[in-house]
Amino acid sequence: MKTFSFSAVMIAVSVTLASAHPTDEEQIRQIISDIEHGWEHGDGTPFRDHFLDFEGARYIESGGQNEGLDDLIENHVEPEKDAIRDFELDYSNIEIHFEPGFAWAIADTRIKGELVRSGRVLDKAGRQTFLFRQVGDDWKVVHTHSSSRDYRPSE
Repeated sequence: MKTFSFSAVMIAVSVTLASAHPTDEEQIRQIISDIEHGWEHGDGTPFRDHFLDFEGARYIESGGQNEGLDDLIENHVEPEKDAIRDFELDYSNIEIHFEPGFAWAIADTRIKGELVRSGRVLDKAGRQTFLFRQVGDDWKVVHTHSSSRDYRPSE
């Protein structure tokens, strides 16, 4: 009969638990990936899962503003699935910075698609900022700000 020391069992449990929980950086990268998917598919679920819904919340998009999570989802995220054909959003070069209980991320953005009403093709590049607050073991988005302009490839 094999016997295991208490210490060996505790180390095994600790390693298992550590691998089961993502690091703060992994969690924030996953949140950003989920948000990207939500925008592309007009799906508000990732926003409801990862945004902290609070009075006074504001989300800025290329000079426009949504006040509150419901406004963002119902008047911006969900309508885009019908307004932009073949919508593609790419967040890249993501930088994440931490302070106790607070984090922010900055990413390059590229937006492509075709406006259904006019047939105009969108190809924009810009920057996105996400502000996060730690709530328990989770990170929640408390503010976003994006800005983009017509894509101009390097010459």
